[in-house]
Amino acid sequence: MIFRKKGKIRKREDDSLLWYLQKMKSKVNHQEALINNSVDYHSNVMYNAKLEKMKYMFLLKEARIRKTGLKVNKFK
Repeated sequence: MIFRKKGKIRKREDDSLLWYLQKMKSKVNHQEALINNSVDYHSNVMYNAKLEKMKYMFLLKEARIRKTGLKVNKFK
């Protein structure tokens, strides 16, 4: 009974991690697009872009450690 609860909690946290990972990826893409499309940008924009990318890389590393990922079946 205890182990079932542990599995449910892990699944919920893995889903949450994947959701944050997708959210951070979209933020990183938005920041990169902002930098690429601007002629002259403020230093805060570059700082925010680096910060968002570092957060994304941390979440990506955490997902890799936890062996969490989108389970895609290649051979349907």
